[in-house]
Amino acid sequence: MKSVRTPSGALVKRSSKKKRSQRGSEMLETRIQKKKVKFERTRGGCKKTKLLSIDFVNIADRKTGKTHKAKIITVQENAANVHFVRRNVITKGAILKTEAGIVKVTSRPGQDGTVNGVVVEEKKSSK
Repeated sequence: MKSVRTPSGALVKRSSKKKRSQRGSEMLETRIQKKKVKFERTRGGCKKTKLLSIDFVNIADRKTGKTHKAKIITVQENAANVHFVRRNVITKGAILKTEAGIVKVTSRPGQDGTVNGVVVEEKKSSK
């Protein structure tokens, strides 16, 4: 990366403004509510599906090899930010409490437009 200072210590002036492709975008926080999606145009005319809120997660069970949907109850852990647990913000790697048990999120909701996860701990069914 190029230094922002010249050898004499003066600040280097920018020769031009940032182009649209260099701009980037802000993170959208995915919450637990009824599903709400936002579409964003990306470079090359493609689209990104940004998830604003969702109430279900697609769970893949590695033992059985089957996939099913489950209702999200709350965010139990989030390594991205400790305050995301309190605010129920879902990001990749978040641990969710669902009706099917404890699930770890493997998708990127703010970029993929879906919440996929794998079972960490199954809920014990009472007989």
